[in-house]
Parts: sequence; C-alpha cells; structure tokens
Amino acid sequence: MLTTRRRVLMVDSAEATLKTLALELPSPPKALASYVPVQQVGELLYTSGVIPSWNGDVQFRGVVGADVSVKDAARAAEICALNIMALIRQHAGSLDRVEQFIQLSGFVRSAAGFEEQPKVLNGASDLIYKVFGERGRHTRQALGTSELPLGVPVEISAIIRLKP
Repeated sequence: MLTTRRRVLMVDSAEATLKTLALELPSPPKALASYVPVQQVGELLYTSGVIPSWNGDVQFRGVVGADVSVKDAARAAEICALNIMALIRQHAGSLDRVEQFIQLSGFVRSAAGFEEQPKVLNGASDLIYKVFGERGRHTRQALGTSELPLGVPVEISAIIRLKP
C-alpha cells in the first residue's frame, strides 16, 4: 500500500510498479573486492554496500555539501536503490518475492559540518517505498563519512526478508 498525504494506493506487484514508473534496473553490481554482493540466511537477504554505478559505470563522484548537492546525492542514492533491486531480482528471481525491506544502512561522503545525511538517504527510501509500498517501509541508518570507494558520494546496503 502506498500512502501519500490523502491518498492510498495498493502495490501488489513490485515488478508491475517498476514498469508503471518506467524504471529499468541496471545489471546487478559485481563485487569490487573480496566479498559477495548478496548473501541469504534463512528468509533474510543481506546485500553488500552498493554505490551509484550503472552497469559498472560510476554515475556520481564527490563530497556532499562541497561539490555534490543534496539533490544530486539523493539521485545517487536512488541509483543505489536500483542496484539493490537488481541484486534482489538476480538472487530471488523476482522483486515480488520481497516480503519486507527490514533495514537500509547508508554512508554519505560528507563535507565538514554537513548534517543532512538523512535527506540524501531519502532518495533510496522514497524510491523503495514507491516500488514496494508498505513492504518497502524499513529502519535506516544514515551516517556521514570522509571517504567512500571510488570517490562516490553515497553507499547503501540492505537487509530484506523474502517470502518463503
């Protein structure tokens, strides 16, 4: 179910909603070092941190609050969310196997004094909610850091519960 201030929209199929929103998923991201991109333990699916890359090409670089705006950083977070969805689809076969997003953990490469990390992560959270409805509601961490791999402004990981 997708709620806005005065409107409720049922979201039965994340795959159908993705098409309705005219969103495509990139190729699932590959590991950049010695780890696996996704790991399942029971019904829980854990993703490694993903960066704002599209089919292996980094889309954003820089420091939020210095040379990257909050708006652009939120767009980078949306791309991270699309990469997470690509990992889910690759592993589970369909986004419709998602029972619930449990948690997002995000790191924002922040300038000194920058305090708007939650606004940056809203790019990912809002997109996940649009695609999954109530199943997309999750807990979240939005942490500032001085550096991230390949100079990207944001990196996000997720914990998802799959339908049995």
